[in-house]
Amino acid sequence: MKFKKTLAAAAVASMCSAGAYAQSSVTLYGSLDAGIGYVNNVLGESLWAQTSGALSDNYFGLRGVEDLGGGNRAIFKLESGFNIGNGRFGGWGSNILGNDSSSMFNRQAYVGLQNSQYGTLTLGRQYDSVVDYLRPLSLAGKGVNLAAHPFNNDNIGAQYSVSNAIKYESPNYAGFHLGGMYGFSNSPGNFANGRQWSVGAGYENGPLKVAAVYNQLNNNTTGALAGTSNADGSWIPSKTQRTYGVGGNYTFGPATVGLMWTRSKFQETADFGSIRFDNIEASGVYSLTPSLALVGSYTFTYGSASNPDRVYRWHSVSAGADYALSKRADIYLAGVYQHVGTGYHGPAGGDYYETNIAGMIPTSSTQNQVGVVTGLRFKF
Repeated sequence: MKFKKTLAAAAVASMCSAGAYAQSSVTLYGSLDAGIGYVNNVLGESLWAQTSGALSDNYFGLRGVEDLGGGNRAIFKLESGFNIGNGRFGGWGSNILGNDSSSMFNRQAYVGLQNSQYGTLTLGRQYDSVVDYLRPLSLAGKGVNLAAHPFNNDNIGAQYSVSNAIKYESPNYAGFHLGGMYGFSNSPGNFANGRQWSVGAGYENGPLKVAAVYNQLNNNTTGALAGTSNADGSWIPSKTQRTYGVGGNYTFGPATVGLMWTRSKFQETADFGSIRFDNIEASGVYSLTPSLALVGSYTFTYGSASNPDRVYRWHSVSAGADYALSKRADIYLAGVYQHVGTGYHGPAGGDYYETNIAGMIPTSSTQNQVGVVTGLRFKF
């Protein structure tokens, strides 16, 4: 009899263990994007090149969840970006050829706790509120990286994430949700350098989605922020960086239209004094058939620098077509055009133009630049 009771207890324990494991999962996921691109002017010459992540980032990752019971879960994510052309880590930042990085999990690496009633708390390398709330409302967030704003000045292009960050995301309350992030500098002797924090809020009701964000970084001595400003991939360091903006999408039938405004301010940069960018983006996606989608956007960017006293105006137009071969694979054709005009105040003089398509294509030697790319994407 004792043997039978012991056997029954073992069976119950086994079933409980199996039930616990059934509530846990680890998923491998990722995205691959490779193509052939043409740019009419890169430092005075035309360019043909294999592209990496021209439309969607190249990355792979692991995400996991463990059900702890009572509406609680333990979660994690490890995510690496890479250049599909040469296989090196990095590749989603400086240009269409891809950049390199010594970090393995250069996009995201975090662990946290999630509760269905109280929200989610995570710690590790993570994206800021601009990426979480505003990027999904932009054309860049809908899978067209080349539609990000000049120099990726507001990080709509999601070209950097934040190390040593703690983040909170609320549950959905009748369509409304909010969140915030704080990134520690972890700098011995000067904890103020490199600290970053951001907050965001969003609302969704049927066809309408709206969001607003604020992001601030103090004493950016590392320079790993504002997107690239030069063909050599150098960054724009600043003492204080502030980004804020609002955006919205509205869907009717097979079409989605979007409107967004962001402002990025860089105070006390090393070479240009204070810099300000205002970006106004209008975008649209239209599903012509279940397999064929047409996309487009126009962004006007007004930029000013105090040293020397300059004003820049970027006009960026992007358009593309995407055809789904299957649920996971698609082919695309996309093009982008940018025109930059400049004006001066005070004694500065002469002409100076600097194109910068999405912080991805090195500058043109003239005030105009055109890029065209065709490629294949595969998501898993």
